[in-house]
This record gives sequence, structure tokens and C-alpha cells, in this order.
Amino acid sequence: MIVLTDEQESELTRLARSKRTSVRLVQRARIVLLAAQGLQNKDIAEQLGIGRVQVARWRERYVESGLRGIERDLPRGAPPVKVDVAKLVELTTQTTPEAATHWSTRKMGEVLGVSASTVMRHWQAHGLKPHIVRGFKVSRDPKFVEKLEDIVGLYVSPPEHALVLCCDEKSQVQALDRTQPGLPLKKGRAQTMTHDDKRHGTTTLFAALNVLDGQVIAQCQQRHRHAEWLKFLRQIDRETPKDRTLHLIADNYATHKHPVVQEWLAKHPRFNMHFTPTSASWLNMVERFFRDITVNRLRRGVFTSVPELVTAIDEYIAHHNIKPKPFIWTKSAADILQKVIRANSRLSSKQNGTLHQVKQSRMPRR
Repeated sequence: MIVLTDEQESELTRLARSKRTSVRLVQRARIVLLAAQGLQNKDIAEQLGIGRVQVARWRERYVESGLRGIERDLPRGAPPVKVDVAKLVELTTQTTPEAATHWSTRKMGEVLGVSASTVMRHWQAHGLKPHIVRGFKVSRDPKFVEKLEDIVGLYVSPPEHALVLCCDEKSQVQALDRTQPGLPLKKGRAQTMTHDDKRHGTTTLFAALNVLDGQVIAQCQQRHRHAEWLKFLRQIDRETPKDRTLHLIADNYATHKHPVVQEWLAKHPRFNMHFTPTSASWLNMVERFFRDITVNRLRRGVFTSVPELVTAIDEYIAHHNIKPKPFIWTKSAADILQKVIRANSRLSSKQNGTLHQVKQSRMPRR
């Protein structure tokens, strides 16, 4: 039996009659009041229409903690596991799991004794994405700065009465046919394509992107030797105004520097070649056009022959040239150079650290 003071009984009565108190608290106050009157659990349960276990629980909690014991439910479930965030970040950034190249949420969760969702939450909070790897290549060209300033200068401040053309080849463009017809896009289902394909040959796309207006001069050829490159140069010569000086930006592919090509360029002085640094094809803006035609026309295309592929490429370029949109270069040569310097310093420090570890491991033990 519960014995109440006048003050406690008054407070419980107020709660039991209140219309602003939660239904749960009203019921619990009534349980305590009836218990104070000497009623048994089964009688209270029958009177309030609830279970005897529930009556016994709230009687016991009131005896133990008073009013605070019935105001709130006890926390449910297992207590939250505390995560050593510093260790999680250290393991993610400085180690790899056994027999694997990178951490997953489940592998990390097993090591730390937490759930995968907990690991993901902390990874997101710290901007960590172990499942993603990005490619890079820092140029080692001894004339990198000179070539960088030359090409970026053409983009940012092109010469007057001249055209700047970014030129390159997209080689081995495959005419791919699917082994089975796929299903079209519909509500609730993505478009489907077979994972395997039939190959019907390849073509090479030569393209020259006009930096000023985004127009593209293009030509598809079977191969990409110096003879095909020279043929493309002649097309550029035909399709550009004769009174304009031409500045062509290209990579260091041997075809572009072949003696026959050099001889032809010497006879056409309005052509001025500018070569990107080695391992720096990203400086050539025509690569962005190649990316667009790949994503928009080639990757999901179905071609049963090389002529069909060439026709699709020609149609895409003709459509592009109706309303061309130039790619605007925004980075200065100084900004790019500082980024490259930082990358080189980090790579050098890492290589030096690795070399030091190798030397230490090879030192004879005494």
C-alpha cells in the first residue's frame, strides 16, 4: 500500500483531473491514487481497463522516485555506443583493412564495434569518401611554366585578327551494337541495355574547337597517322578565313610533329602550333567537347556499322554548330602553377618518406 502526504495527494489529484496533462500521466496518477486507497493491482487494472503488469510497474516507480518516476518513460533500447572519432578518422585516412585496398562502412564498423550507419555518419561529417578515388597526373615537363603561360594566355587574351583552335584526335571510337534490344525508359524503371556488345569497327574523330565562339571543325578518318593529321590541317585551312592567323593548340603526339607535317607548316606561315605540356591534356579545351559528345551521343548509341557511327558524329557536330557555346577559361596561369607546385611538394614529401622507410628497412641490423 502507498501512503501519500496531503501535498502528494493534492498534486496527484490535480494531475488526474487536468485536461492539459498527457493521457499517460493522468492514467499513472490515477493508478497511484487508487493504490493509496488500498486497492490491489488486479482491481486497479480492472477499473482502469489496463494490464496488471502496467499497474505494478507504475506503483513501483512512484515508490522509488516519487512524481519524477511517473512523469517520463525510461530510455528504451541499448545505450548508445560511444565512438572514438579520432581513431575512426585515423584508421580511414592512414590505414587499409586486411586484404583490401580501402575501408567500407561494415569493415570499419566491425573494427570499432559500431554500426555501419554510425561510421557513415561520421565519414560524412568529416568529408571522408574511401570508396572514391580520383585520377591525377602531375606534369614533369621541364618547360611546363613556359607552355602553361603560352596556352592560358591564348585563352584569356587571344591575339587580335587571329583564331585560336584547340585540336586533337579522339581515336578508337567504336561502332558498338547491342546483342539484345533493351527496354525503354518508363515510370519506375530505368532504360536497360545489355552489358555485352557487338563490335563493328572503329573511327578516329579529328576536331578543332574555336575558342572564340565554340564552333567545331571536324573530320572522321579510319586511322590517325601524320597523313590523316595533315589532311585535317588542310581542311582547317579551307574552312577558316584566309586573312586570319591561326593558333593551333595540340598535344605532344608524334604525329603532330612529323617532318612531313613540319614541312607543310613551314609553307603555311599563318599556322602557329602551341603544344601542351606532357601529361597535361586538360589544358586543351577540345577535351571538354570530346567529353560532351561521348556522354550525349556515343556512350548509349547503337551503331551497326562504322558509316552509321560517322553519320551520327557528323549530325551531332552539325547540331552543335547551329548554336555553339564556347567554354570559358577562368583560371589564371599563376593560380594553376600554385596548385601544381603544391601537388609536387606533397608528392615529393611522400616519395621522400617512402624512400626513407625503404632505406631504413635495408639497413643491416646490429
